[in-house]
Amino acid sequence: MPLPFLTADRVFEAADDVPLPYDDRDRWRRPYRPGPWRVAAAALALLLASFVLFAAVIIAATAEPASAGLVFALALLVIVAALRLLRMGVWVSARGLRHVGFLTTRTAPWEQVTSVRTVQQPVRWLGLPRTVQGQALLLARQGRPADGLPPLLTTHNADFLGRTEAFDRAADSVEAWAEEYGPR
Repeated sequence: MPLPFLTADRVFEAADDVPLPYDDRDRWRRPYRPGPWRVAAAALALLLASFVLFAAVIIAATAEPASAGLVFALALLVIVAALRLLRMGVWVSARGLRHVGFLTTRTAPWEQVTSVRTVQQPVRWLGLPRTVQGQALLLARQGRPADGLPPLLTTHNADFLGRTEAFDRAADSVEAWAEEYGPR
């Protein structure tokens, strides 16, 4: 019995020329992978949520449903926070650039973006008040001062701490998107 999917001599069909899902430029995508610090924090939060859910089941079996509902709501809050933590970062599409924070999301259409550039400056370490010397990817928009906006990416945030090569690749990718879709 021949297995054509395992052989290299199969005939390629015209249907193989269909673009892959990641080729869709209109979908929002993150041009880099989430960093290990962000993934570890979300994994720990989801582990905590599993314990809280287990506690909610025990409380529901032994105590009042109202207290079990409260603990279940707490577990859902932790799960939503972990998922939001994983969603944070810079997202790009053909429509613009989106900076997703924990509580806020800012979207800038490419027509308003004047420049996206990497600069050497003091940056916050893992989002904490302590600053260290590092690199930051800054966004400049038409009609808005660039001073008040936080950087899009830094070398010391949860995605790139200890991964300067990954920061360089991500910054280059976002700058390439801005060059391709920005105003001429």
